[in-house]
Amino acid sequence: MTTIKKAVKGKSGTVAKKAVVQKAATKRNLKKAKRVLVCAGGEQCFWTTDGTIVSNLVELKSLFDTMDEAVFGNHVTSEKNDFADWVEFVLGDTELAASLRKVKKQSAARTVVVTRLKIYDI
Repeated sequence: MTTIKKAVKGKSGTVAKKAVVQKAATKRNLKKAKRVLVCAGGEQCFWTTDGTIVSNLVELKSLFDTMDEAVFGNHVTSEKNDFADWVEFVLGDTELAASLRKVKKQSAARTVVVTRLKIYDI
């Protein structure tokens, strides 16, 4: 972050520090920045109990479109959420993982992933 060098006087007579103005501009730029889609390889891919393999969030969204509810139920219970664990520890998206842990239905999990994909550069 930039150090404060001088104060800037606005039209209303208030004084805003240069660093504060730059910090606001940085936040706007971060909102526009897109994340790179992470693709797992080999043994780090997600393997469902029916043998389907996914390597990234786009494929996970598609999986939620077509997956049998019994398969989803094998991976998401009150004690565990394999999808959330994979997203956090392999794909590195802790915010999405936290959101996935809150949902218990396949359709809700799909919605969470679709919403999160909007921040990715795909």
